[in-house]
Amino acid sequence: MLSYRHSFHAGSHADVLKHVVEIAILNYLKQKDTPFDYHDTHAGAGFYALSSKEAKKTGEFENGIGRLYQHKLPQGLLSQYVELVRQINPNDKLSLYPGSPQIAELLRRPQDGLQLTELHPTDFALLKKRFADLPRTRVAEIDAYQGLRAMLPPLAKRGLVLIDPSYEVKTEYQTLPEGLLPALKRFATGVYAIWYPVIERRHTEQFLQTLFATINKDCLRLEFCPFSDGHGVGMTGSGMMVFNPPYTLAEEMKPVMALLNKHLSMPGHRPRTLIRFHAAEV
Repeated sequence: MLSYRHSFHAGSHADVLKHVVEIAILNYLKQKDTPFDYHDTHAGAGFYALSSKEAKKTGEFENGIGRLYQHKLPQGLLSQYVELVRQINPNDKLSLYPGSPQIAELLRRPQDGLQLTELHPTDFALLKKRFADLPRTRVAEIDAYQGLRAMLPPLAKRGLVLIDPSYEVKTEYQTLPEGLLPALKRFATGVYAIWYPVIERRHTEQFLQTLFATINKDCLRLEFCPFSDGHGVGMTGSGMMVFNPPYTLAEEMKPVMALLNKHLSMPGHRPRTLIRFHAAEV
């Protein structure tokens, strides 16, 4: 949707979960010397100032990266994530936040590629300015699912596809499974990580059932909700559906979920964490 800009939500609890999962998958892909490609369907601007009027208006980063930034975390995925954020912040003061493309850029090796698509004209201009001249990088002003058709399979034949829609247009819940299925047929070995919001539990479960039934591949569901489930209260949390998940991902995320529950849960609410594997039907 062309009215949506991720700058309002950069560094939120949803970004924390999404980016930790992204890091875990990229770490796994880097275990082999052969190159991989990272494909981001809703790349946004790729990099965000937390002093911007958009970030200040919502203040969502304060209950996400803002909380984690002040803690000394045990070594693991969550501390790696916080250290990546520290890398781009001078004098250790939290003022900048890396979007998914920037995290991929920080982690990739010289042989690995980036494929970034974004349709919002303002965000695309910022994305292009920051990433277009980097080696092994392709930046396109194109619809997410057109980008999947045009750019998959990647040259490397290995990689991560991150799909992070706004879901502000209700048809996105139908468009996503329909757009993802042909991509998986062309690039069947890729890892696909799909972010989803938790707004109304019944609707979320219906969407995920449809998504899993349409794709029918092994999938790991990861979910963190710092707020109690409730009707009409807005987004209470978010999750990731990871198709073709690395076999190590579930175990790696267990301590992450415990730390998110400890540091990001909201007072007076019943937080929810979930790690659930769904096997494809034969």
